[in-house]
Amino acid sequence: MLNRRRILEFAKRATIGFTFYPLFATAAEPSKDSAREFIENLAEEALTSLTASDIDIQERRNRFRELMHRYFAFDAIAKWVLGRYWRRANDPQKKEYMALFEKLMVVTYADRFQKYAGEKMHVVKTEERGEKDVLVHSQLERPGGAKAIAVIWRVRQKADSYKIVDVLVEGLSLGITQQKEFASVIRQHNNNVEGLLSVLRKRVNVDT
Repeated sequence: MLNRRRILEFAKRATIGFTFYPLFATAAEPSKDSAREFIENLAEEALTSLTASDIDIQERRNRFRELMHRYFAFDAIAKWVLGRYWRRANDPQKKEYMALFEKLMVVTYADRFQKYAGEKMHVVKTEERGEKDVLVHSQLERPGGAKAIAVIWRVRQKADSYKIVDVLVEGLSLGITQQKEFASVIRQHNNNVEGLLSVLRKRVNVDT
């Protein structure tokens, strides 16, 4: 049976692991078919672009960064993960946080595609959730007969494009997990956002 740690580790390796639930102010009527196609295109493009064996680490990171900003609501994601502490941060802290968060996501997840082990994603079904969102249910098939992983992508339409606003792996929202981790770090540093920035600086330096 998969435990929380194994689910998180697999999700980091086999999916583009941004997991968030920010809200857009306005949204167009969602379409289940187009949301499904959006996720299928993401999966195909990510595997084709990021698992290539003839690119170096910097090129893989550059490609990942481009996909991240194109498919995910990155700015809203970063702010939502910081939660109420975003309002407490001053402008220089907000600017540095956004830059560090982007770099952390890139160096954490882009490199994992170099270790691609043949996982395949199949969309199982889609369902409307409220007036704005579509849930795209998928299965990550693993080689060697290992148990498939259930992944749900929460997709929201804005104007003529979609953005991913949340991902749940085996029912676990990785965005909420990230938010809780950041909040815990800040609390350990006397509720000072500077404490989180210090930790993120170290993480980025270690990973690069």
